[in-house]
Amino acid sequence: MQFGICNEIFQGWTLPDTFAYAARAGYDLLEIAPFTIAKYVTEISAAQRAEIRAMAARAGIGIAGLHWVLVQADGMILNSPDAETRRRSARYFVELVDCCADLGGTRIIVGSPKQRQVEEGTSYEQAWAWAAETFRDAVKRAEDRGVVICFEPLAPNETNFINTAVEGIRFAEQCASPAMSVILDVKAMCSEEKPIPQIIRESAGRFAYFHANDANLKGPGFGDIDFAPIAAALRDAHYDGIVSVEVFKFDEGPEAIATQSREYLRRIFQ
Repeated sequence: MQFGICNEIFQGWTLPDTFAYAARAGYDLLEIAPFTIAKYVTEISAAQRAEIRAMAARAGIGIAGLHWVLVQADGMILNSPDAETRRRSARYFVELVDCCADLGGTRIIVGSPKQRQVEEGTSYEQAWAWAAETFRDAVKRAEDRGVVICFEPLAPNETNFINTAVEGIRFAEQCASPAMSVILDVKAMCSEEKPIPQIIRESAGRFAYFHANDANLKGPGFGDIDFAPIAAALRDAHYDGIVSVEVFKFDEGPEAIATQSREYLRRIFQ
């Protein structure tokens, strides 16, 4: 496995400093939230993308891909009843694929709870069909560019659309493409009735990314969740991809979050 961390933890830092610190802390990859660079990825020029990729290379770290992809990208909704909104969103996901690949990344994490909420008056089945159509062209582009779009099941208190790993896998597999898969996130899996290790084992071979965090919205090792059974389940599932630290509460500061999370994961996964 490789280990990554999300860049929004380093609030106010420059990208070169972020790359350098993450590399020193022992991470293999940095996961980038586009909103930390520009409101829309279409505003990140080819030259900027090349320079960001070069920055990472100089620091000795890779770029895992993109997450929080619709934050600040106003007007994007996966399953909007408005056809033009869906077309705009579909085009934007193609742009996200190109940006991810240009940066050297291979994964796009699609959480975006507000941008997939099923609106009142829309059936779940219709919202599902609209969302699937929104991804169609992006999946084709992802196949061409070596990127995997990873849909993220999220807790019911975040969204009313796709809340379990089983449902997320069913959504991804309808695309019948290796470029569409699922991410498993520890915080999100805490909302399911099944134990997290069971979810991981039952999802073996059908997820392409993994977020390490705690139910308390902090990093691994900062809460009550024991990652030893999680690490064992990932091994049992023959997962050899990226385990990336994603947190939502930054109380301890970026240095402590990055360093202590990596030390904890190193002990657990050794």
